[in-house]
Amino acid sequence: MKRIGVLAATAGLLWGVQAQAQTVLTVSSWVPPKHLISLAQAEWCDELAKKTSNRVRCNILPKAPMPAPGTMDGIKKGLVDVSFAVHGYTPGRFVLTQMAEVPFLGESATTISVAFNKIASKYPGFGAEHDKQGVKVLTYFTHGPGMILNTKKDIRSVSDLNGLKFRIGGGMINEITKRLDMNVTLKPAPASYELISTGVMDGTLFPAESMLGFKINTLIKHITTVPGGLYNTSFVFAMNPDKYNSLSAQDKKAVDELSGEYAARLFGRYWDKYDALAMDDAKKRNMSILQASPAMIQDITIRIGKLERDWAAQAEKAGLPNASAVLAEFRNEIAKVK
Repeated sequence: MKRIGVLAATAGLLWGVQAQAQTVLTVSSWVPPKHLISLAQAEWCDELAKKTSNRVRCNILPKAPMPAPGTMDGIKKGLVDVSFAVHGYTPGRFVLTQMAEVPFLGESATTISVAFNKIASKYPGFGAEHDKQGVKVLTYFTHGPGMILNTKKDIRSVSDLNGLKFRIGGGMINEITKRLDMNVTLKPAPASYELISTGVMDGTLFPAESMLGFKINTLIKHITTVPGGLYNTSFVFAMNPDKYNSLSAQDKKAVDELSGEYAARLFGRYWDKYDALAMDDAKKRNMSILQASPAMIQDITIRIGKLERDWAAQAEKAGLPNASAVLAEFRNEIAKVK
């Protein structure tokens, strides 16, 4: 009986150690479960569980406990341990990350995301902006090239935008649309279907994927693509710092190995895949798909001429020396990414 008691006590102790050793990360997504970002985030969680032999696993919530603009604060306060946020949804907090939102950056979310993460990780000012918000950066990423989507007419020139109402997400795109004299309303992406289906908005500025991701592919009739993208949206994939610091050194190492370029490529790869699927869907639905003409591109270029210089001046005040050179380095890095 004594031996049985000892064995039982030992088993209980071992079970307690095992239970204590397992860390559960509360993870949320403010886009639908089948949306590419949700899928990429779920794959990241699966890889983390594998890499840590299931010592660290994710509990992915069925619904985000806060709206999209509140994600950054939700991570900071520990409402969730891991999630992703759009920098432009929290106006005034982020200046440096708008580098990844300027026009004509490239055609691939993967190349832009990997280059964005590399440059942002190189210059401390980017991390400092996030430290102030109380989050730990896992990676930076962007969506694919931004397009002009609407239900009313073909957009063949900047003047064709007049009279239409567009939903936008905030950040640099707000400045771009001002210079194009567009009538816009700032609303998070999940509001797009209701706004367009009810006629409150005539269209939106989105990457191709979002037609599928937010189910507006049944509403949109006209697409104008812009070589290199009219804009991009910068995202951060982030973690609560206290939760990260509570991990063992071994498990921190696992999180680190799945952060940075690994995670940037992961999100970028999913976005490129779904951008392609969305364009195939648009063709099957016989949407009118136009590429901005050289004349339209020239007009856009002239109108946004001061945009990058204005950003550089603001970024230098916010702690990024030689911001124009950093932007040029970013563009060069995009061209090198494979």
